[in-house]
Amino acid sequence: MADTVEIDRSAVRWARRGESLPLLVLLHGYGSDERDLFSLVPFLPEGLTVAALPAPLSAPWPMPGRSWYPIEELERRDPASVTAAADAVLRWLDAGAADAPTIALLGFSQGASVALQSLRRDPERIAAVVNLSGYAAPGELTEDPALRLRRTPVFWGRGTNDDVIPPALVAHTAQWLPDHSELSGRVYQGLTHSVSEDELADVHRFLERWRDGARPQAEG
Repeated sequence: MADTVEIDRSAVRWARRGESLPLLVLLHGYGSDERDLFSLVPFLPEGLTVAALPAPLSAPWPMPGRSWYPIEELERRDPASVTAAADAVLRWLDAGAADAPTIALLGFSQGASVALQSLRRDPERIAAVVNLSGYAAPGELTEDPALRLRRTPVFWGRGTNDDVIPPALVAHTAQWLPDHSELSGRVYQGLTHSVSEDELADVHRFLERWRDGARPQAEG
């Protein structure tokens, strides 16, 4: 069983914070921090509150930045450390976003695996997930049958030249996501373990659809 980890609430970065706006939570990759994906805010749709979270662990020296879980556990069949990070995100939502009308998560690499695991842990709370260069953790969670029925929208983007995520995990994700979500996405020719302009444009359209569907209908 993995140790309990917590998000540093004082380090969370906010943009476009407003009452009753859909909330998009950004989860960075290994060796980075909350400032990394926060730089994507200009490329995201208007009409959203955006929060960029710091991962709870320091990456081991000499790697800079932070980590959601130990990198050596990338290929473990036991996803306990990924689940512990996801539970930390959900606890942060309890404390810092209890009034958000609807919530989506956008993660890169490690952050994407935590985003998907957060969805698996609480399918009713997370309304959409953007998975950039990430993967679905192996193993079964007790909430997976409910998620399979719910068909939450998930966008999965990855590059043909991404050699960071092991092929076995890519293959697992390619089987798991269509069975547990309403999957859309794209494989980008020549893209490495990174994010491209074309991918950001696709993410923008995906989030617009989520945002517009999330907004309550005006009373006539």
